[in-house]
Amino acid sequence: MSILKLYHNPRCSKSRETLALLTARLEGDGFETVRYLEDPLDREQLEALAARVKGGARALTRENEAEWKTLGLVDPSDAQRLDAIAATPKLMQRPILDDGKRAVIGRPPEDVLVLLSDA
Repeated sequence: MSILKLYHNPRCSKSRETLALLTARLEGDGFETVRYLEDPLDREQLEALAARVKGGARALTRENEAEWKTLGLVDPSDAQRLDAIAATPKLMQRPILDDGKRAVIGRPPEDVLVLLSDA
């Protein structure tokens, strides 16, 4: 089984639901929880994660956050999106389950289950 990483924000209800789902399915074992606001991903890690998630850098970006709107980016490139997330980790979508080959955004939380069947 691949080592799964859950990029988690405990203040986010969908992230908490995904954590509970994984804990129940995997009995609390078999995945690592990464609190990405406390331990942010660097630019290189973000680029690799974007390559594994469907929709790439655009899918990783939380465009409804006030911090995103203050950037005033019009039609940003993937590089601009990843730079913004690296500078302000709150702009990263959550939760994300990553098996090292593919990553899935848990919206809804059940979407991450596809990686459990593949792991």
